[in-house]
Amino acid sequence: MSPQLIRAFLLTALAAAVAVPFGHFVKPWVGWAIFCSGFGLQMAFHFRHFARLDRWSRAPVVDPSLEGEGAWDGVFARIYRHEKDLQGKIAQRDAQIAKLIAAGQALTDGVVLLNEHGAIEYCNTTAEMQLGLVIATDRGQPIVNLVRQPEFVNYLKAGDFARPLTLRSDRGEDRVLSIFVVPYARNQRLLQIKDVTQADRLDRMRRDFVANVSHELRTPLTVLAGFLETLQEIDVDRSEQQRYLALMGEQSRRMESIVQDLLTLSSIESAPPPENELVDMASMLDKLRRDAEALSGGKHNIVVDSDGRGDLRGSQAELTSAFANLVANAVRYTPAGGSIRLSWQATPAGAEFAVEDTGIGIDAKHIPRLTERFYRVDRGRSRDAGGTGLGLAIVKHSLNRHQAQLDIRSTPGHGSRFAARFPASRVVDA
Repeated sequence: MSPQLIRAFLLTALAAAVAVPFGHFVKPWVGWAIFCSGFGLQMAFHFRHFARLDRWSRAPVVDPSLEGEGAWDGVFARIYRHEKDLQGKIAQRDAQIAKLIAAGQALTDGVVLLNEHGAIEYCNTTAEMQLGLVIATDRGQPIVNLVRQPEFVNYLKAGDFARPLTLRSDRGEDRVLSIFVVPYARNQRLLQIKDVTQADRLDRMRRDFVANVSHELRTPLTVLAGFLETLQEIDVDRSEQQRYLALMGEQSRRMESIVQDLLTLSSIESAPPPENELVDMASMLDKLRRDAEALSGGKHNIVVDSDGRGDLRGSQAELTSAFANLVANAVRYTPAGGSIRLSWQATPAGAEFAVEDTGIGIDAKHIPRLTERFYRVDRGRSRDAGGTGLGLAIVKHSLNRHQAQLDIRSTPGHGSRFAARFPASRVVDA
């Protein structure tokens, strides 16, 4: 028997012990009144504490003032300790959940949790941006009602998740997503979404590169093979033979130029960081001017604009090759009588080498892809001009290795401006 019950019996017995003599010697109703009064006081005492417990149970909080008297003191103390422990465990659980949510938000991959009905239970901010979701309003919505691309809907409906789904965004962005579906728990699903746009672009560039190299080399090889076959099977006079040999030599030199540029590009990509040798810009500008005049053959007006300030630190050979490519392109694509301006400006914020021409110009849609290997605005015109399609790719990689950027501005029919911008850390006072 519990101590509380024993105490209740003792108090009841005490009330009876006091009431019996009064009922026997005075009047029976007096004894009953005393007994009922004692019992009633005891019930009122317990009812008051019970009412406090009832009010607390409706809105339980960790309240140090939750104390009682007598037997109730132990009851309230145990409730207080239990509630305090429970609140501590809840706080610990909430902290762990918050950490998990923060970790999910920090992921660079998108994460979406779907219940057994395919409705969204959770997604991180990356997934919101990738799929155009808003978790505040989309929670509980079937994901197929929000991402309605047929290939995505069919992929979820098929239930075959052995291979990820490659999904091209239909939200006006050139974005490619790879979606992995992982079933877990009771028919629930976790969607892991990787942005593979860059990998897809690189893969496309690799395929284009292989196709372009094959095309660029096949054309001169076809010409060489055709002339060789003609010379072997048909007797031609000496003048015709010399013409064939001249054309064969031209195609051979073209192949040699392509291979040389490929080797240059490969060596730049695999080379260690460039040395910080001092590059005399005054001497380089003079050399670039002379090269431009030689390539132009007097057909263009070549102008050099420099304030004579500042030199560069970096690889002399790489920078010369990059700048020479820009100059050669300006000469190739500027009609006779046009002007070409080479400029060099150095300031405390950095320096800029620019080549500006009055040539045919480039449409804005082509500018983002100009530095891709073998990318040409007009294949026939580029080939006739003697370019290999690798010059600007070489320029881009050389400048990147010197923490510089290539800025291209052009207007069709008015000319182009190619500017190499270097950070202050690469500039040395002359």
